[in-house]
Amino acid sequence: MQMRQQLRRSVLGVVGAQAIADALAPALGGQLPSVRTIGRVLARHGLLDAPRRLRQAPPPPGWYLPEVAAGRAELEAFDFIEDLCLEGGRWFDVLTCRALWGPVCGAWPGPGHGTTAQVLAALPEHWHRHGRPAFAQFDNDRRFHGPHRHPDTLGRVVRLCLQAGVTPVFAPPAEHGVQNLVESFNQLWQAKVWQRFEHPHHRGLASCSERFVAPLIARRARRTERTPSRRPLRRDWQWNPGARWSGQVVFLRRTDERGGVSLLGHRWTVASGWCHRLVRAEVDLDEHCIRFYRRRRKEPQDQPLLATVPPLPSTRGS
Repeated sequence: MQMRQQLRRSVLGVVGAQAIADALAPALGGQLPSVRTIGRVLARHGLLDAPRRLRQAPPPPGWYLPEVAAGRAELEAFDFIEDLCLEGGRWFDVLTCRALWGPVCGAWPGPGHGTTAQVLAALPEHWHRHGRPAFAQFDNDRRFHGPHRHPDTLGRVVRLCLQAGVTPVFAPPAEHGVQNLVESFNQLWQAKVWQRFEHPHHRGLASCSERFVAPLIARRARRTERTPSRRPLRRDWQWNPGARWSGQVVFLRRTDERGGVSLLGHRWTVASGWCHRLVRAEVDLDEHCIRFYRRRRKEPQDQPLLATVPPLPSTRGS
């Protein structure tokens, strides 16, 4: 025990069993007990330091969007449940959504594999019923994003959101966490709708899904104290594919080993000292530029502007 106290006062301050064995080796020689024996002696006398796990507080929900994190704006996340099969070998996908702060959610089983047309039909109907959120979040599926083979291209879903006054947000590719909101709802829907009942045809599944979603929204509404306001969408509103669009499109991306970001078919150097880190890229279609902001989960309030890329190449629709 005296040796342990001496080691604690030493420069290194290492007091484990191996350090004690190394310190006693010159004096004891062949009579030195094994490291495991020394460790058991320390444990018997309660002299082992308990391991300390550093726990960091998680960032607030929607931490990558300041207005959403502050609770002043609503965000809805959309996704597809893929490759479900009805009797007779009929495969289909389910479009799902879940609001971050409010109780709104939705599930739309398609008659076949999910398509962009299914999303274009579901979004206006959903927003007519519940109102528009400030942000609509998607993954990088081509059904949401649009084709990736042409640079400076915005898909039809992006243009519908912009025309409806909703800012599209795209999650980082091949990363977990950002889409957990809607993925947890996907698991709930499959457990409570898909796996509980038999569905001989598509109409019966759609009816069963609606009977589940409506009470779920009502139940969550009773438990929700305060939610950001949702803007109504006019009943006569229709998407015009040829209309000029404006607003912003937000992309969450991770920089490469040189601090660069690949976006819309181009690569821009954001910050050479910010490698393999998250950035928020705001594509401003009115000012024709892209602004890159630093993002860190440990410091969600700190989001300085890293770079501005002017001019933005003219974007076109797919």
